[in-house]
Amino acid sequence: MELKLSAQKREKNEKLDKDYLSAVLYGKGIETQSLKLKVADFVKVFAAAGESNLIKLEAGATAVNVLVKDIQKDPLKNFINHVDFYQVNMKEKVNAEIPLHFVGESKVVREMGGMINKEIHEIEVECLPSDLVDHIDVDVSVLNDFEDVIKISDLNIPKGLEISADGETIVAMVMRPKVEEEKPAETAAPAAPAAAPAEGDKK
Repeated sequence: MELKLSAQKREKNEKLDKDYLSAVLYGKGIETQSLKLKVADFVKVFAAAGESNLIKLEAGATAVNVLVKDIQKDPLKNFINHVDFYQVNMKEKVNAEIPLHFVGESKVVREMGGMINKEIHEIEVECLPSDLVDHIDVDVSVLNDFEDVIKISDLNIPKGLEISADGETIVAMVMRPKVEEEKPAETAAPAAPAAAPAEGDKK
C-alpha cells in the first residue's frame, strides 16, 4: 500500500494555526525546504508508516519518496508540532530502525508462570529503500524453558536487510515468577552464651 502526504511551501516566519505543523525536507544533494502540512493528515499516515516505511510526499508539483526521521512534540500539550522528512535515493542504501513484533505463545509462560522480558524493541538495519519492511516478527513460542533465549541471530531477517548489531545480542528471554526468585530470610542462629571464666582467672 502506497502512503501519501501533501505538503505546501512554508514562507519564512509564517505563523501556523493549530491545524498545521511545520516540516523540513532534506536529503543528500538537495536543497532543504521548509514545509507545512495538516496535522490530521500526518498523524494518520505516520500511524501506518512509522519511521521504517516510505511515504510519497507531494510538495508542489513534485512527489518524492521520504522517510520520517524525527518528530517534535509540544512539551506541555504533547502534540506533534514539527517533523523532519528525509528524501531517499531509491538506488542508495539507508539506515532505519525496524520495530520488532513479538508473536506466538511461550510454553514456559503458559505452563510455568514465566514472564517474557523483551530486551530490545527495534533493530537498526541498512538496506535499499525498496527493501524496507513494517516490522520483523519474533516468535516467542520457541521459549520452552527458563534457560532459553532468543538472539538476533535466531530471527528471520527479510532479504535485503543488513543488521549491524552483534548476532549474540539477546532479544527476549523468560523471567522466573517472583515467588520462585524470593528466598525466605535465614533465621539467625542464637548467639552462644559467653563461656564462664575459669576458676583460676577470677581475681
